[in-house]
Formats: sequence, structure tokens, C-alpha cells
Amino acid sequence: MLYVFEHGCNGEGRVVLGGESSPLWEPMAKRLSPNAQFGGLFHGQESAGISSQGDLSWMKSRDWTPKLIGGSLFAAEALRMDSYLIEVNGHDDHGDHAMLDVHLKTNGNSIPLGKAKGRKPRWAVRASEMSKKTFNPVRAIVDSMKVEPNPKKAMISLSLGDPTVFGNLPTNSEVTRAVKEVLDSGRCNGYAPSVGYQSCREAVAAFYTCPEAPLEAQDVILTSGCSQAIELALAVLANPGQNILVPRPGFSLYKTLALSMGIEVKLYNLLPEKAWEIDLKHLESLVDEKTACLIVNNPSNPCGSVFSKRHLQKILAVASRQCVPILADEIYGDMVFDDCKFEPIATLSTNVPILSCGGLAKRWLVPGWRMGWILIHDRRDIFGNEIRDGLVRLSQRILGPCTLVQGALERILHRTPPEFYHNTLSILKSNADLCYTALSAIPGLRPVRPAGAMYLMVEIEMEHFPEFENDVEFTERLISEQSVFCLPATSCAPAGTRTDCRLRTLPTAHSLPAPLPEYGWALGYCSALSFPSYFQPIPWVLCSPKDSVWPVTLAASCLHSALSTRTSSVW
Repeated sequence: MLYVFEHGCNGEGRVVLGGESSPLWEPMAKRLSPNAQFGGLFHGQESAGISSQGDLSWMKSRDWTPKLIGGSLFAAEALRMDSYLIEVNGHDDHGDHAMLDVHLKTNGNSIPLGKAKGRKPRWAVRASEMSKKTFNPVRAIVDSMKVEPNPKKAMISLSLGDPTVFGNLPTNSEVTRAVKEVLDSGRCNGYAPSVGYQSCREAVAAFYTCPEAPLEAQDVILTSGCSQAIELALAVLANPGQNILVPRPGFSLYKTLALSMGIEVKLYNLLPEKAWEIDLKHLESLVDEKTACLIVNNPSNPCGSVFSKRHLQKILAVASRQCVPILADEIYGDMVFDDCKFEPIATLSTNVPILSCGGLAKRWLVPGWRMGWILIHDRRDIFGNEIRDGLVRLSQRILGPCTLVQGALERILHRTPPEFYHNTLSILKSNADLCYTALSAIPGLRPVRPAGAMYLMVEIEMEHFPEFENDVEFTERLISEQSVFCLPATSCAPAGTRTDCRLRTLPTAHSLPAPLPEYGWALGYCSALSFPSYFQPIPWVLCSPKDSVWPVTLAASCLHSALSTRTSSVW
């Protein structure tokens, strides 16, 4: 038996039963709204009235909105709907409906309201589906590595993308002074607008605007770090059931965020033999009617690659042909070495709408300050107001980033001396060159020379190391024998994509004439190291139980003894 209960805009309520009377009207009404009075029609916030009517056609001509009516379970912010359908199941001892089970049906969805009588309360607290879908592959792999470092060697962790962890890359004094002055002033202790202070948005727009990609304050959304910028961009562009295109190898957070939102992840290949350029044919083959956006990470975490202008134009051509917007993760923008140039992808786009995500974390060496932003580039007004308004609404969930850092943002952006950026890049490039040179001399290891960011990918030719099944085992041995912790690239190229726990280093399968050899990869963070210019690395050796000796090094682990001596206070 179906009953219809409806709240009107003015607070009136009805129970409608299809052409027959029932003694359940009053108890059902009071179940829905304890202050409801039976008989007659009452108005206002404190009571609801009940009436019956066999003809339901009158509903179609009314615009009803749920109201909060004294103790009622319907909240004022509930969705607009024509009616509530209450299904009553079960019978009493006399065969009449006993209203043992009540369901509220709204727009086709059934919500159990519990039982009016005979119900025994019990605890039933469960984790949400979103929490169950949230999975960080890096944490999963690292937590599963049951290995202890060599107690005779100080631990060197090259597995974190945190430039501050070893203390050798401090931020500039102008940056810290700016925050100190804001703290002392007391002017930024309150809430800010969820999208950030207007003056701070203007400062970011002024810093990044250019004739090819002009920006105004309204094009900037301030966020709690670049990670939240990526989260908001994904949330505004994609719905559950849609898919996004993500680089492989790539930053694991993309997948973590997407899956928790019910968004499918499709992985497009990067080509190590082409300095990690995108396999454009493979990329375009993945696009379908459910594709919501393409993620382009440049400069790359974890590859340390920087796309050329020509390659970026080819990426834009694919996005334009397929009408797919771009989420550009450019947190390492401008952190490139002397022999290449960073091109913001928005400066090359004439029609593809782009949400560019960035922040202070890497270039200014303050990841813990949690200051990021989204730059909205929409020359053809494809995003329109809908995407902008959506970002504003989503930003209201946590009410914006730290106000102290916001207050210092203009000074940080416009007064940090150029030599600070230059010195940081000089250290990173020196470390990258040193690592690459040392690794290139080791049989069985093939590093890909980085062009920017803080990362180095190293190919492990597994036939040289038959003792190991994959890159995880290889990195575990590095920890146990040398106390050097590098990140296995399986975390960046998920298992089950090309091969289980391995990343192949050749083109995609459709272009291959023969079976592929299998390789493992490991990832080192160059930012963790600061080397004296006079130091010449000496490779260390990894010995197998079979007494065969393999010269092995990974992401400057061969520098352990020198680093430990030079920076013992840091380790």
C-alpha cells in the first residue's frame, strides 16, 4: 500500500491515500511529523495537516518544497520534489496494515525510516563507501615492505617529494619574513572568503598573467595546497561513472582522488625512450563519451621530464579534436634546468579550456604551508559560469587555505629574489647530473636524464638481477643492505596495467612485433641530496647469497658514506 505525504511551501502537509480510508493516517502523519494534527488542514511551521484525496492529479499543478516542521525529519535544505511516497509493509494480528516498515521514496530512491513499532534499536556504524574506495598505492606498497634498514648505516630516505626533509634546501628569508610580519600584525587571524582574499587572488593573477593567457582575480581559486586544487578540479569536471585520463607513470594522488569519487581512471602511457613524452595514439584511443578530462603533469612527478612546446601543441590538438578539457598539474612549473624551457600549456591553447593547478610548495620550498591555487583559462567561454560557480561552491567545503600565508602571498610572489630560484635549480641540476652519471655507469641500470622537478627514474634490467622478481624486491634490498630508501615505480605505474608489478619500457603493445622484455623501475628524489663539488662518487656493491657480486647504485645511494660524513647532523 502506498501513501503520499507532502509538505507545501507554506508548511502544510497532506497524506494522500488512493481512494480508500485508513486508520493509519494519523499515526503515519505523526511518524513523519510529531507535531502534526489530524483532521483539517493546518498551516505554519509548528504543525502539519492531514487530508485524504483519491485523485492525485492535483499534485501536478503545485510546486511543493520540503519544510522543516516542528520535529519533522524533513530538513529545509532538502531537494525540491513533488512528493514523498511512503510504502507501508506488514500486517497486524487483524490483517490490517500495521506500518511495521516505512520507506521514504524521493525521486525514485528509497530511504528506510525505520519501523514504527517492534523495532529494536542497535548500533550499525559503518565506514562510508567513499572511505572504502580511497586507496593510496604508494602507502600500500611502502607499508607492505617488511624490511629493516642496515643498523650500521644511517637511513637516507629518497622516497618523499619533500624538499625540506634534509634541511639542505631552505626557503628564502624574504618568504619567512613575510609570514612573520603577517603573524605579528594580527590582521589575518579570522576567516577569509572560501576562494581566498581578493587581494591575494589579484596577486596570483598578476604573477602568472601574460598576453597569451591573461588572468584576472576572478580566474583564481586559492586552495589548501596543490593537492586540494587537483581535488577541486576533478570534482568540478567529473561525475561518478565518468572517466579521466591519467599518465602512467604518474602521480598516485590522481587515482586516489578519482576512485574515491567513483570516477574511472584510464592510464595513458609515457615513453621513456622519448624522454617520457606522451604516447599520443594511445592517449587518443582511450577517449570515449564518458571522458571528463585529461590530466597533463608537466614538469613530471615522478619522471622529472619537461615537455617541449611542440609536444604540448600535439597534446592540445588531441584535446581539441576530442573536446576534452585539461587539468594541468604544473606545481613544478619553472623548476626546469638550463637546457630546456617550461611552457605553461594554457599559453599555447586557443580553444581548449584548462584548469591549471599550482602552489608554493615546490618552487618556494614550503610544502607544509599548504598554499595552492587553480588558474581558470577559458578563452572560448566553454567552462562558462557553471564551472566557475562549481569551484566556488566546492571551495566552501573547507573555507579556503591558511589565512596567514594568504596575507603574505603578495610579498612572497613579488619580492622573492631571483637568485633564490637560480640557486635552488643549480643544486637540483647538480644532483641530477651527478646521479645520472653515476647510475649510467652501472650494468643493468638505465636512468632517464631528468630535465626538471626533483625526480629521477631508473630502469632496472631484471635479467641482470635474476634474484629479484620485481622493483619492490630490489628496493627492499637497498634498504636492508644500504639503508637507502627509494620508491619502487610500481606505485606510479599500478600493477595489472602492463605487467604485474613491473613497467615495460617499450612502446604500447599495438606497435610491437614481438613479446616485450620486462623491466622494473625505481624512483629517486634528487632534492634530498646536496653534494660538495669536489666529491667523486664510488659505487657500492650489492652481493647476492650466491656470492656473485653486482655493482649496483640507485638515485645517489652510492654517495651514502660521503653524505653521512658531510651531513651527519642532518641524517
